[in-house]
Amino acid sequence: MAYSAQPDSFVRDRLPAQQDMPLLMLDAPGLQFPDRINLVQELFDRALRGGFGAHLMLRSDRLSLSYAQASAQVNRLAQVLVQDCGLIPGNRVLLRGGNSIAMALAWLAVVKAGMVAVATMPMLRAKELGEVINKARPALALCDAALLQELQLARAQSPEPLAILRFNARAAAVTTSDADGAAVAEQADQVATLEALAAAKEAVFSACPTAATDIALLAFTSGTTGKPKAAAHTHRDLLAACETWPRHVLRATPHDIVMGSPPLAFTFGLGGLLVFPMWAKASVYYPDISYTPQAMAELMYSSGATICYTAPTFYRQMAPFMRALRAERGPPPLRICVSAGEGLADATRQLWKDASGIEMLDGIGATEMFHIFISSTPQEVRRGAIGKVVPGYVAKVVDDSGAELPRGTVGKLAVVGPTGCKYMEDPRQCVYVRAGWNYPGDAFFQDPDGYFFYQARTDDMIITSGYNVGAPEVEDALLSHPAVSECAVIGKADDQRGMLVKAFCVLRPGHVGDAAMVSSLQEHVKAAIAPYKYPREIGFLDRLPRTETGKLQRFKLKNA
Repeated sequence: MAYSAQPDSFVRDRLPAQQDMPLLMLDAPGLQFPDRINLVQELFDRALRGGFGAHLMLRSDRLSLSYAQASAQVNRLAQVLVQDCGLIPGNRVLLRGGNSIAMALAWLAVVKAGMVAVATMPMLRAKELGEVINKARPALALCDAALLQELQLARAQSPEPLAILRFNARAAAVTTSDADGAAVAEQADQVATLEALAAAKEAVFSACPTAATDIALLAFTSGTTGKPKAAAHTHRDLLAACETWPRHVLRATPHDIVMGSPPLAFTFGLGGLLVFPMWAKASVYYPDISYTPQAMAELMYSSGATICYTAPTFYRQMAPFMRALRAERGPPPLRICVSAGEGLADATRQLWKDASGIEMLDGIGATEMFHIFISSTPQEVRRGAIGKVVPGYVAKVVDDSGAELPRGTVGKLAVVGPTGCKYMEDPRQCVYVRAGWNYPGDAFFQDPDGYFFYQARTDDMIITSGYNVGAPEVEDALLSHPAVSECAVIGKADDQRGMLVKAFCVLRPGHVGDAAMVSSLQEHVKAAIAPYKYPREIGFLDRLPRTETGKLQRFKLKNA
């Protein structure tokens, strides 16, 4: 058995059999790592050894921490986990909180101490949290006090005890509670803050000497199908991810200030809003308010942010506010706007570019792969395409047997690289990984120049009267209509055509979803793309069903 510094082998014992594991390509420059390496220690060492100890790492409206200060805080908190909580490497630690300095420090402390971070979306309810708890079997939960209620309900329904360590993200406070939920510090003035709990600890902590292949995190899928899975990622996986898309496409610098809406519990957010900025020795801004389109646009100016991560829907909603701010204040400090999490319609790309003056950086990734593997820099954008395969990865479009298809032919996307899918104890591993290749479940075609064009999720391809219709293409056409704010397209079973194209639209204020609007939208689509692709049915909604990360839940529309 390979070396491991994690005596609790719960996750390792539940990883796929070797024959079901993904192929890993680690021969490219920058992708060779020592057998023993700790992700968090390596990220901090990059900054501290490079003379960036005094450089700001974490920012909020109330607090800013340099790399040296953040490192010291992580060290103290790691000692609390080991000495006060009695955790050992390999134990799972559930993390529940929004994006904040306190949440970031907690995540880093867990991984530096050799435990497995299991971050959960802030909006999960007790039932969903219970599914995570029952699968991950955490030894401890770190929870923002504001989100404690649902976790306590989930714990009450769990067959195994779960200790909870509470923190207050706004005040960076932490208190402990026993398995019965009774507060250890009962008096309000005796509630220990994070700093008070760690006051007796030295600001030095020896990182767990984890193997490169030891598990750093379990990432639960966002559940667009309603059946979440736990994808395991190693310390090496995250370091390898840093050496691919961030190095070759994003190209952040220590001068960058990063902001964005994806939760740290989502790998898109964890990479973009913590791990990748640390790798670049940049800083991250976590606002004390919840993002709204208007607030986010305004904060882009007031925070001085130069890189933003969010989903296409949010960029579209921000566009009118950004246009007004740009007219009033001039260009924003932004230089890179990253879009991921769902397909980017070209209409949204052009709307944001017109409003902000910035060409969007698109990309497709997966929880199972950790982050983005197809993308292009703004200078290499091709309209309608997501981009080219990121250096370090190999991607191809294949048929059902895995044979590569000719360029221009729609098929299934298959990917290999330095990261890959490793579901914990899940039969769907054999669906995602076949012959070592990862199948994210997307339909694409590739043009002669190597650009990849997204068509649909493979289970969302609409076949109507013998024609293949990709939902994103129809959605893009609908979004170019001035009355449409958001839309989603699905295939609906039909006796005559097999399937027909059905659209759900959210209209802008002042527009009515009546028969005249249906006709207007249908004619608009017919004029924009091949007429057979137009939606034969159109419904109107106040909002589209989405996950907390902004992903569209098409299955809910199909069941409507």
